[in-house]
Amino acid sequence: MINKLIDKIKKTEAPIVVGLDPTMKFIPEHIKKKAFEEYGETLKGAAEAVWQYNKAIIDNIYDLIPAVKPQVAMYEQFGLEGMAAFQKTVDYCKEKDLVVIGDVKRGDIGSTSEAYAVGHLGQVKVGNTVCRGFDEDFVTVNPYLGSDGVKPFIKVCQEEKKGIFVLVKTSNPSSGEFQDRLVRTGTDAGNSQADVADRPLYEIVGEQVAAWGAECMGDSYSYVGAVVGATYPEQGRILRNIMPKAFILVPGYGAQGGKGADLVHFFNQDGLGAIVNSSRGIIAAYQQEQYAQYGAKNFADASRAAVIAMKEDIAGALAGRA
Repeated sequence: MINKLIDKIKKTEAPIVVGLDPTMKFIPEHIKKKAFEEYGETLKGAAEAVWQYNKAIIDNIYDLIPAVKPQVAMYEQFGLEGMAAFQKTVDYCKEKDLVVIGDVKRGDIGSTSEAYAVGHLGQVKVGNTVCRGFDEDFVTVNPYLGSDGVKPFIKVCQEEKKGIFVLVKTSNPSSGEFQDRLVRTGTDAGNSQADVADRPLYEIVGEQVAAWGAECMGDSYSYVGAVVGATYPEQGRILRNIMPKAFILVPGYGAQGGKGADLVHFFNQDGLGAIVNSSRGIIAAYQQEQYAQYGAKNFADASRAAVIAMKEDIAGALAGRA
């Protein structure tokens, strides 16, 4: 699947993933009104509004982008009906030949981690029948329970030729509380200080991502990628060097403050190696001043315009790098 993602990035000339993270405040009133008239102000009504909102946006942008990233929590809040909308969204995006990155941030151990991996990426046997669960192409994984929480995902990736993005340096302001903590590495025998260094935890996690990735390579990049926030460009430069064969999923563009100029170090010299996420900056573009002329009725047209602007911003930044 990493090969397909790269091929689609080359074809669209857009290293962009759109985060499908719907909330009720983003969904225009006319969509909510219709859904509530049919199903009431219920979880099913909310899920229907989410689905219709997603579908309209997908229909207007699928030809411009290689991938989407639905955030599962935005669907889980509406219970089983919300998860049905999540599944419909995943299936519809795949019908449009988009690569689907399930933003699920799963992290557990043993059989629990295996079940998460199978449910989102693999196959499960029911009697004599082999079935698929959500069937995303990639998922995000939290590595902080250690290797036994990640390796079940890697095993499924090898079997299914799918991928994961491991949280390394996330875009949120408090990420440094743990991820930037200095860790003593190397040996400290006797009075010798040789090979001893204090390094931030995110660098150590990045090295492990590179090691995991060496076990399952595509043609030029690994099935094991990393999440590194656009809001930390200097850390992105460091981690790019630590993980040369890992694709980096870059959240934090747009609404969280990241811009094209911040992103150049996330990419390799081949112009590949990273895919940049924007969520509300695209799906709720009609609520922004620069796209207000579209209005709520034409919210999906505003999303298309925001994708085009993002594509141009990133392309300009990459073209201008030394």
